[in-house]
Amino acid sequence: MEIVLGLLIIAIGAFCQSSCYVPINRIKQWSWESYWIVQGVFAWLILPFLGALLAVPEGHSFCELIAGGSTFEIGMTILFGVLWGVGGLTFGLSMRYLGVALGQSIALGTCAGLGTIMGPVLLNLFFPDLNALSSLTFAVILGVVVTLIGIAIIGVAGSMKASSLSEEEKKAAVKDFNFSKGLAIALLAGFMSGCFNVGLEFGKNINFGDLTPDMYKTLPATFLVTLGGFVTNAIYCFYQNQKNGTWGDYKKGGVWGNNLLFCLLAGALWYSQFFGLSLGKGFLTESETLTTLSFCILMALNVVFSNVWGIILKEWKGCSQKTITVLIIGIIVLIISCFLPQLIK
Repeated sequence: MEIVLGLLIIAIGAFCQSSCYVPINRIKQWSWESYWIVQGVFAWLILPFLGALLAVPEGHSFCELIAGGSTFEIGMTILFGVLWGVGGLTFGLSMRYLGVALGQSIALGTCAGLGTIMGPVLLNLFFPDLNALSSLTFAVILGVVVTLIGIAIIGVAGSMKASSLSEEEKKAAVKDFNFSKGLAIALLAGFMSGCFNVGLEFGKNINFGDLTPDMYKTLPATFLVTLGGFVTNAIYCFYQNQKNGTWGDYKKGGVWGNNLLFCLLAGALWYSQFFGLSLGKGFLTESETLTTLSFCILMALNVVFSNVWGIILKEWKGCSQKTITVLIIGIIVLIISCFLPQLIK
């Protein structure tokens, strides 16, 4: 029962993340770089920090946790957060050129596979005594492979969509639709986004041990990863503000109330995925396979729900029945990938 509850919590987080781009559509009179960094203040700084405080038991402080932690582990966690920031940055651009459904499918699919594999591999490289590679069991590898198959099927559906619609129909669904450009950006986003899970692996011991409940143990590492990612995104967004002359966005007092509200909502929905991942893993401790595969499961469910939103937002409008069938098959394969490893272990 606890395993089902853990997977359900992760699924709720995935649904929230897949919904985070909906509030962004309500932001007014701000350029992409302006609203991206403002929502990032909530998604990558404020909310993750509040979440990390849950891992601090009474009588202790977050500063104590950082001061007493391994400098190497903290540094590596932040470093991979900086690298993940590149993925988060290009992730937003992939939505711009491919839409919510296809952009998230390709980016998150790549992230799911690489993030799951890279964590234990790099951890084993720096800490061979931990034998981190032992977590990459046949069941885990199978789960990753099935996830990538599901992503590939959805990618085929996206290619069919790109080839079957006219330029006018593509623009009607996604304003800046560009399949080749979006595909390249989405693959880069997925590769770099996989660094998030690597950062979590390096920072998994940054907590108060037995004093911190299992469901909160990865929240301090989550904050350090998003802190690194915020730095990357802030540098790029402020550069774009300067390049495009959009500093004036922040001076538009009439829209601040509206935009701040929807940036907060978008940031909260985005952070929910990793808050849910931490809580969910706390219920998966009896299954080492699902614990290792939890990041991959989160990404797979993100893809499922993002495509549901893609259908709701009519991003697949005008596609043939064959294309929609291929899309649905891909979604079903992804859902199967979440449970298959537990069934065959």
